[in-house]
Amino acid sequence: MELESKILSKEILQYLYAGGKTLGTAESCTGGRIAQVIIAVPGASNYFKGGIVSYSNDVKERLLHVDSKLIEEQTAVCQGVAEAMVKGACDALECDYAIAATGIAGPGGGTSQIPVGTIWIGYGSKDDVRTLKIEEDNGRDINIAKATNIALRLFLDYYKEKNPIVEDTDAEEVK
Repeated sequence: MELESKILSKEILQYLYAGGKTLGTAESCTGGRIAQVIIAVPGASNYFKGGIVSYSNDVKERLLHVDSKLIEEQTAVCQGVAEAMVKGACDALECDYAIAATGIAGPGGGTSQIPVGTIWIGYGSKDDVRTLKIEEDNGRDINIAKATNIALRLFLDYYKEKNPIVEDTDAEEVK
């Protein structure tokens, strides 16, 4: 696991633990990598509720309540699905916040409209979801690693923005 991922995961742990908040994940193209990075840091059980790997559309629909019409009309690789995955994860996992990823990691599966390397990241709470679209193909492994790090960084920045009261979380070590 990359050093950047570990640093981001530890910082998320410190902030969420100090704030008494919980986090979950809903992942498609990252296949659980975001959750893997989160639980790599000791103490994650204090705030991480779990993750749903929704690699197929029927799992997105059944477990995360993504509207099938949205997938039919816009495909599973779109902003609306990333948003719905965040909201669905917050509901299904009963957590305060969630991080989601849906896209085409490659090497196959892309189209002229949605090329390989297109990944939508969603993050936030049920009531405030933000998204970012990644559009760069660096090969499957790098696409997944990059999406994971970007998702963690976006969520951490979001959390700090929403919770500016949290100060000096490094002072308290989480066990």
